[in-house]
Amino acid sequence: MVIRRVLAPRIDFGALRRELGLPDSFPAAAQREADEAADAPPPAVADAPPPAVADAPPPAVADRTDIPFVTVDPAASRDLDQAMHLSARPGGYRVRYAIADVAAHVRPGGPLEEETWRRGQTVYLPDGNVPLHPHTLSEGAASLLPDVDRAAVLWTIDLDTDGATVAVGLERALVRSRAKLDYSGVQVAADAGRLPEPIALLPEIGALLTARGLRRGAVNLPLPEQDVEPDGDGWRLVLRGPGPMEDHNAQISLLTGMAAADIMLAGRIGLLRTMPAPKPEAVARLRAAAAPLGVHWPDGVRVGEVLAGLDASQPRAAAFVDQAAELMRGAAYTAFDGELPEQPEHGGVAAAYAHVTAPLRRLADRYATEVCLALHEGREVPEWARTALPRLPEAMASTDRTAGTATRGAIELAEAVLLEHRVGETFSAAVLDVDAPPNSQSKPGRVPGGTVALDDPPVRARCTGELPLGERVTVRLVTADPVGRKVLFARA
Repeated sequence: MVIRRVLAPRIDFGALRRELGLPDSFPAAAQREADEAADAPPPAVADAPPPAVADAPPPAVADRTDIPFVTVDPAASRDLDQAMHLSARPGGYRVRYAIADVAAHVRPGGPLEEETWRRGQTVYLPDGNVPLHPHTLSEGAASLLPDVDRAAVLWTIDLDTDGATVAVGLERALVRSRAKLDYSGVQVAADAGRLPEPIALLPEIGALLTARGLRRGAVNLPLPEQDVEPDGDGWRLVLRGPGPMEDHNAQISLLTGMAAADIMLAGRIGLLRTMPAPKPEAVARLRAAAAPLGVHWPDGVRVGEVLAGLDASQPRAAAFVDQAAELMRGAAYTAFDGELPEQPEHGGVAAAYAHVTAPLRRLADRYATEVCLALHEGREVPEWARTALPRLPEAMASTDRTAGTATRGAIELAEAVLLEHRVGETFSAAVLDVDAPPNSQSKPGRVPGGTVALDDPPVRARCTGELPLGERVTVRLVTADPVGRKVLFARA
């Protein structure tokens, strides 16, 4: 894990919020419904589920509070969607993954459901999130916080010794998390060989699942992420690479998403997260870029395996990873009911995959989960879930654009504020990307350039000039405009 921090002064993100039209509160009726749901007692448990009632999700009936679940999230998070318990079993492993049961709190056709459709997903900004659900639910009664009983949808997935799925169980349940763990603490514990028992097998299972993914052609881009975090009265700009335990944790979510997709495809109804597989010509272009960047790509080795072996903190490897991002285009949600999708797979996962593990933060997961529960239990999919499916792809595409713009806008603003008084200074930078050669369609007077990444401060921005891909160059800061959220360099 690579972490670099640079302090920035006070920043007002209010203009970005207004520009994106992000709401600052919930309508009174939606807030009231959430508060009432938060005050309701936990669902009663029973030995067997009651008959399904039309359009109402069955209550959580299985008592699984004896299982010592734990959550693993960023340290500051309180909207905890997932809790995990891993164990050995004869012939392999058992993964128990409890997901917050949001449908147990949100009434179909009510004002809260209507408002969640307007929002689509939680939008995260440095000065606070814009939640999909009111905090009384998302960070309260529906969140899998420790030491309290919570309604959940529990996935039980049995694996063999090679990490292949051999059985999947799914039920509404009452669960109780024992601890709220964070990524950095879990990584320290793993390095010291002191992981708590509920996730002691996570490195072993995560490595098996990663290896299986690479063998089937999965592609993961190991680029460090920029983030803006509060620091006293100001902010810090952070460059952070995912640690091994974070990657292992992600494999459990991917495993569950693939199990959900298989259930929906078998039942011929559902909502998949899809993406075309990398086109052969795009892979050929990436392979041609490997040797000039010093990346060894043996014959017969898949793209994902090459990427998995790179250290993206090195300039030439980072440039190769940036080029590989061109393979990961066209992600979408695909709804189906009766006729199966022509292209059901996600190219990055190299399998059919669905979003079901983050219902507190993502609208689609609530409905996809309800479909899986109904199919697994052999009952009709509730009409409120079925009629939502065809509307979800556009709703999620719209909110994905908003969330992406918010994330990029916050980072660009922080970069501009951080560099505002350093115009004219020179910096060392790695060249991550360069413009395509000009052609007949290029604009007259087009200035060549590309994208560079500074080490200190950890800024990534446009740079003009002739740039050698994957090499280090000296650049001069030309523009740092907080109002326009623009940073521009020129090769010195």
